[in-house]
Amino acid sequence: MARDKPESAHSLSEFQIASVKKGFDLARIDPKARPFGSDDREADRAAVERLALELDALQNLFYADRRYKLLVVLQGVDASGKDGTVRAVFRQMSALGVHTVSWKVPTEHERDHDYLWRIHARVPSAGEVMVFNRSHYEDVLVPVVSGWITPEQTRQRYAQINDFERMLSETGTLICKFMLHISREEQRQRLQERLDDPAKHWKFSLGDLEVRKHWSEYQAAYDAAIAATATPWAPWTIVPADSKTHRNLMIATMIKSTLAGLQLRYPTGDPALFGLRVE
Repeated sequence: MARDKPESAHSLSEFQIASVKKGFDLARIDPKARPFGSDDREADRAAVERLALELDALQNLFYADRRYKLLVVLQGVDASGKDGTVRAVFRQMSALGVHTVSWKVPTEHERDHDYLWRIHARVPSAGEVMVFNRSHYEDVLVPVVSGWITPEQTRQRYAQINDFERMLSETGTLICKFMLHISREEQRQRLQERLDDPAKHWKFSLGDLEVRKHWSEYQAAYDAAIAATATPWAPWTIVPADSKTHRNLMIATMIKSTLAGLQLRYPTGDPALFGLRVE
């Protein structure tokens, strides 16, 4: 079946946010939307498979070129699909140049430093793709909802994050920030699946239910964080993610577009190698 054409560029622009002037409302974006999908779920799954292979080829060239670094940030509420995105989109890429960090609660040693200290230590090096499963944005979400920092401290952190990301951008790091946007009902279903399947119990914590009680507060915290940190050098992309297939297709498509637009090239070889024969 032929793929439906994506929605217009004007429509797609609502998902790509490089600046916010009058606040941001995540609720205006439908988590069930599929702007990168078609009416054929199997065709979309096949497209994700093809894109994963294409990303592998692009990543090899990216690693050889070494003029850039790529930081991919995956943010979202519990069960929004961060792990699934890593498995589906990046699984074909070579471990030589692609790495993933799954950020947890800071250790005591990490808390002895500023909150960005541990983040800066894991940003990508030349030619590397680094995927953050959660990120420094947890430090303007959890403390805000929990009341651990004041509004003034929150504003300071927004400014510090913007400065940090601008510094990364100015020193060769491309930053792709994805907010995996799911509905409250979709989260309920996914959490219940984890409870119903003993093989998925390791992914479930009783704390997930406590956090879920604060759904509205977390949505408001995301609204504020996205509005404050959507910048031309590190824009946000809101990914409607109730459909796992669409989530993967949208993220893979956008990362491919980012890499393909760099005019990557292999480095010039040593002239002494031309014509050399291996006996």
